Amino acid sequence: MSPTTIRLGTASPSTQATTPETIAQLEQIARRAASKKIDILLLPEAYIGGYPRGTHFGCVIGSRTAEGREEYLRYFQNAVDLGDTVGDGAGAGEAWIKRTLPGDAVLGSNETRKEPAANKRGDGTREQLERIARETGVFIVTGLIEKTGGSMYCSVVYVCPKQGIIGKRRKVMPTGTERLVWAQGSPATLRAVSTTIRGVRINLAAAICWENYMPLVRQSLYSQNINLYLAPTADGRDTWLSLMRTVAIEGRCFVISSNMAVPPTSSSTSIPQAISNGHPNDSSAILTEETDHDDDDGNTTIFSDHHPSPFAPKHHSNRRASCLTTEGFEIALPRPKSPGAPTATSTTGRNTPSPTRTSSSTVNTFTPSSKRRTSVFDEDGNEIVLCCKKPSHAATSQPQPMAPPAPRVASRREGIASSGEWVCKGGSSIISPFGEVLSGPQWEDNTGIIYTDVDFEDCIRGRLDLDTAGSYSRNDSFEFRVKGLDLSPLPY
Repeated sequence: MSPTTIRLGTASPSTQATTPETIAQLEQIARRAASKKIDILLLPEAYIGGYPRGTHFGCVIGSRTAEGREEYLRYFQNAVDLGDTVGDGAGAGEAWIKRTLPGDAVLGSNETRKEPAANKRGDGTREQLERIARETGVFIVTGLIEKTGGSMYCSVVYVCPKQGIIGKRRKVMPTGTERLVWAQGSPATLRAVSTTIRGVRINLAAAICWENYMPLVRQSLYSQNINLYLAPTADGRDTWLSLMRTVAIEGRCFVISSNMAVPPTSSSTSIPQAISNGHPNDSSAILTEETDHDDDDGNTTIFSDHHPSPFAPKHHSNRRASCLTTEGFEIALPRPKSPGAPTATSTTGRNTPSPTRTSSSTVNTFTPSSKRRTSVFDEDGNEIVLCCKKPSHAATSQPQPMAPPAPRVASRREGIASSGEWVCKGGSSIISPFGEVLSGPQWEDNTGIIYTDVDFEDCIRGRLDLDTAGSYSRNDSFEFRVKGLDLSPLPY
């Protein structure tokens, strides 16, 4: 090994059934990493606490459900308390890192008024992570869901084997509906940290998931003279690797990306077991009690005993069947002609149209009466009556109720797996400052560890022709600053 060679490693484990089990798994992974002489180990976004993939917490615009609130309660309970404050999204900063905040002693508990020990804050997760790093000798960086002040943050902690936690990130911009359950962290937490391993100084910082698509976030890290860029994520698409290669070339730094690989089994989800991983309107959530029927045009209709609306009573003899549009509006459906006819809940929930067929609308060939003309529903749920088209033989011989399309279920590329597919494929990888893939991507492997030996002087070699935060940035013409963040470059 060269004097400047460091072994970098990552893995793609999925969150376990409970937070204590996840931390126990993290310890096992760290011990395995130590046996492979890995110096720095990165684990996925939201690994501790869980990434709520596919969960909606019973929310649509203008409405919430009691079940969704209970689900949120369970998710909050699985988040960890690191003993930090809100601090405008930045936490207490150095005061928290150096343990100078007052303790958590509560009058009336077994703590006495004379024992407000500063090291007794939070639920003990911080102390567990520091112990694991200390005992294994591995510098651990892991994603977790942190709770404080009634809010949750998607965070990352840097755990040094010698000094304990030396820094913490909070995601500055939760993506899409992540904003429903995660608060925005302060850009002040983008501050990089340093460690020294075998005489090699490593300046490292993390951008979480789609923060990596924010050019100014990336530039804020490059500006601090980092040579190790960490990207814990929940993005399992093939396109993610190309972004990581771009980051490595841009910053002339080593890049480690880590993402959960969640297998296609009912017991393995990317969130703790107490949290549901399905949407009540998703076809995947009711698949076991459904049957389907293909008409003469190849359209599939799914028949189910489940009511498609989570807001409607499940047992009401006088209530007509209904469905919800993507905007959350409930639409009453025509009654079946025969009392025993099943209720059609979706015409698009099972089959994906081939590229040669139009996927923007669904044709209704089942007519409730011989006088009704064939119609089509567009993606917004609007019914359009077609002219001069006769119903098919199947439609006239066996009348069925007409149904607008159910709310669209996300495809595998959007992160929701169908039966038999991995919920998330993973894709953890390690990239060189020249954009070369050194290890990975680690697809559909939630047990292995990937690692590689790197020479950190490659970062300086790469800056011969590209220093994105130096003269190449034309800092004589462009001025870059981030409110609340010290962009002073760390020394080599």
